[in-house]
Amino acid sequence: MAMDTKPGDACMPKEEVSQDQELSGNVKEEDIKVNNEALNMENEIKTFEKSLKDIEVKDETESSYNDNENPNKSKEKKCENSSTNDKNRGEGFLKNCALLDLNEHEKNALAEMRSKLEEAISTNKLFEGLKKEVKEEHDDQSKTNDEKQNNKEGELRLEIVGKSNVENEQIQEIEYDKDISIWGVPLLPSKGDERTDVILEKFLKAREFKANDAFEMFRNTIWWRKQNKIDSILEEDFGGDYDSVAYISGFDLEGHPVCYNVYGVFGDAELYNKTFGTEESRQRFLRWRLQMMEKQIQKLNFKPGGVSSLLQINDLENTPGPARKDLRIAMKQAVGTLQENYPEFVHRNIFINVPFWYYAFNALLSPFLAPRTKSKFVFIRPARVTETLLKYVPAAEIPLRYGGLKREKDPDFSIKDGSSDVIVKGGSIEAIEIPAPEKGCNLIWDVTVIGWEVNYKEEFVPENEGSYTIIIQKERRMGWQEESVRNSFKNNEPGKVVLTVENSSFKKKRVLYRYKTIEGSTSSSQHSL
Repeated sequence: MAMDTKPGDACMPKEEVSQDQELSGNVKEEDIKVNNEALNMENEIKTFEKSLKDIEVKDETESSYNDNENPNKSKEKKCENSSTNDKNRGEGFLKNCALLDLNEHEKNALAEMRSKLEEAISTNKLFEGLKKEVKEEHDDQSKTNDEKQNNKEGELRLEIVGKSNVENEQIQEIEYDKDISIWGVPLLPSKGDERTDVILEKFLKAREFKANDAFEMFRNTIWWRKQNKIDSILEEDFGGDYDSVAYISGFDLEGHPVCYNVYGVFGDAELYNKTFGTEESRQRFLRWRLQMMEKQIQKLNFKPGGVSSLLQINDLENTPGPARKDLRIAMKQAVGTLQENYPEFVHRNIFINVPFWYYAFNALLSPFLAPRTKSKFVFIRPARVTETLLKYVPAAEIPLRYGGLKREKDPDFSIKDGSSDVIVKGGSIEAIEIPAPEKGCNLIWDVTVIGWEVNYKEEFVPENEGSYTIIIQKERRMGWQEESVRNSFKNNEPGKVVLTVENSSFKKKRVLYRYKTIEGSTSSSQHSL
């Protein structure tokens, strides 16, 4: 589940619930409160929804890719001469081309954080404060247990001391590890790895380039990863329980890996109860979500100029409403954990098939979200899913269910084949011609129309005027729910395949298509003359 919210940001925006509410367990009372708040904000929500209907989210950067290019290729930036102030920050600092995008204040903050991290690791003080916190936590636990079970005082003390020793040994092991790393990137700045600054910059951005706050966030993340054994989470097996919940598929126009989160699957009562029915099952789901995040990060490039963040697409169709407390609690935990430990890993968070109640839900949560997080949100109504996704993702990378051309495990087409488009004006006809200049051409094509509601047919027109036109697909009306059409044809004489789209409506239609000539037979039903 695909949110910077911060990741992935992962999926649902973070919900703020008071501690008293959390402990009460009174579902009805809490749900009534949520509903009343939503009703009180009805006018604001309607205004909010109205503004979303015509929202046009502009691209922050010009795409450096088209459908014919490899979207997984990193965008390299050219280095320029550094300023005199930069020269005082160290040779490794100068080598990072990405730093040229920072202003003077931000560069100073990064230099300060590098210095803090270098000193903390070199002097074995990276977790100095955390060691004290662990001790105090166990002292508090000891006091509470002693009050409750005085007859087991000796046994409890032995148990707690044992735990403290384990924690202290773990801290000592971490502190003396000067080769400590995160996501395969060394943390000691003096090692000169140019990727280190890219990682540190993410934490600085999350804390508005306040070096002290960013450093605390960073070391807490390292400690959290050690405590929860995140570095080995990829080895854990969760079976296929959550395969339908989230998956990674393709890249966007700027090369960001794309993660799809499908919340509608939780409308199934059996899966919902299995996932959120108990605290144990919720923790298992959270751990799986963290594993999914780590898998996505493996596709990133932390070198300067590389693609180091993700695109999340969250499908809210048939998603259970906000009254489902177990789901809200799990999402709150997931979002909170991801925001604190994976900052700036989500380039953009796109929500598609957004129901009305989610506008209300988001309006209530909006005051609690950081402006930087909210700026990455894009909300799309069902009628505009495909046309909006095309602003960010190539047609060849958008799955069929969302109006694109991508089929899983496609034996015939790949992203390298690219795609084209044509606009059919209202009340007009457009013909797409696929040349077959020689006898025996094995042609295959994909075509889809955004929103369909057009008449469509396929024909083979021979070059020889004395030959007959062959009907490959007779004309038929294509409804709005239609997916991409794939067909193939092998000719016995030179000519061309003609795909005809007739738009009888007043609105223009956008046609997406691709074709190629292949060797041998195709996987599609083949027509031959």
